[in-house]
Amino acid sequence: MKALVVSGDRSGTGKTSITLALAALLSDRMPVQAFKVGMDYIDPSYLAAVTGRPCRNLDGFVMGEEAIRTSFAHGCRGADLAIIEGVRGLYEGAEALTDAGSTAGVAKQLGVPVVLVVNARSITRSAAALVKGFQAFDPAIALRGVILNNVGSASHARKAVTAIEHACGIPVLGAIPHDPRVELTMRHLGLVPYREGSGHEGFTERLAAVRELVSEHVDLDGVLSCAADMDPAHPGPSPFTVDRAPDVEIGIAYDEAFNFYYADLFDLLPALGAKVVTFSPVRGRLPEADGYILGGGYPELFGRELGENEGMKEGLRQASQDGTPVYGECGGLMYLTDRIVLEPGWRGGEGGSFRMCGVFPGETRMPARRVVSYVEGTASGESPLGAGPFRGHEFHYSDVVLGPGTRYAYRITRGLGIRDGLDGALVRRTLGSYTHLHPLASLGMFRAFVEGCRGRG
Repeated sequence: MKALVVSGDRSGTGKTSITLALAALLSDRMPVQAFKVGMDYIDPSYLAAVTGRPCRNLDGFVMGEEAIRTSFAHGCRGADLAIIEGVRGLYEGAEALTDAGSTAGVAKQLGVPVVLVVNARSITRSAAALVKGFQAFDPAIALRGVILNNVGSASHARKAVTAIEHACGIPVLGAIPHDPRVELTMRHLGLVPYREGSGHEGFTERLAAVRELVSEHVDLDGVLSCAADMDPAHPGPSPFTVDRAPDVEIGIAYDEAFNFYYADLFDLLPALGAKVVTFSPVRGRLPEADGYILGGGYPELFGRELGENEGMKEGLRQASQDGTPVYGECGGLMYLTDRIVLEPGWRGGEGGSFRMCGVFPGETRMPARRVVSYVEGTASGESPLGAGPFRGHEFHYSDVVLGPGTRYAYRITRGLGIRDGLDGALVRRTLGSYTHLHPLASLGMFRAFVEGCRGRG
């Protein structure tokens, strides 16, 4: 198969829109597997939509090289082309002096070449200097081609293309004119998730526009020629191998309010012997299960509907009181508090207070300051996810304020957590955390959770 990284020279280059269009157009020719660098849920939802395959995340800081290779090999099965969308600029990551968490680090670990998207607005020959700098900064990166975005005119394009190809010795694969239609709808933490019905129509229209632009202004065969031939197969046993019938059931909240999950979770749980049963806290009933996972999302946007579904809330309260393992991440944590309180005017709304599950005494307040950070910490033996060190990510605009007697299973050395370097609020065998864990990077913790579900009786 072939593989290619599409990165940007910085955030805001149009990389996401261009990658979506490339993935959609090339999916018309062959099976395309998309990946996203970084701990992100939004871009992968769109990449999955245009390829028809689950998009998987690759993060060098959280996952490490072995987990990246394992996830990459698993995701590439049955695909002819892998497209990896970068995060921010090519070299941005967790540290100033290392590749950890950067697109460049993933590209080098997997041996995949890069096509660089450059925001060419108001620059021509300087674009060549910029590309030359990216080449020289790390010669281990195989920078194979350039796509210019936000080009102002034909003469603008000619100057920039001529300068880059002369000075840098690599092809310019396309020069895309500025077009506001390709700007994807934004939300306070990023793009509107694809699952939301309100985002579908606008997304479809914008995707059609950017597909047309990329098809007209980018050489798709040239893009494919930049991709590397490779065999992604990873030697040794795979943690994704399902070798036994499931003997435990885990309910996962999955609807328009809760949909922030890494795709690997739905393959790893069956390999651990767990059958996955999805349910909707917005409108459904709580299924019988041996444990429950409540992922992140935007519960605040569905506060009224969540508050009115008394049967779901009562079911989760009872499950927690009975000692059933329950794990809530970010939005799931918010849902497990007494209430979500929104200030008037937040995102143009009227505000209000909405009763939630009441498992954790306390409330969620929005808005609060924006938090986006990697997380490092250690879980205690009280955690239903087991003890030991972990890495993850947090991003939220909320503030969870819990009672003074709350127990915490996580101690955080990087990131903020719920308060004072503490995260992983604990009530019986229910844990709620701002930390998002990647299931492959934290496989031991998810294995411990499944074992806890298995032995709950």
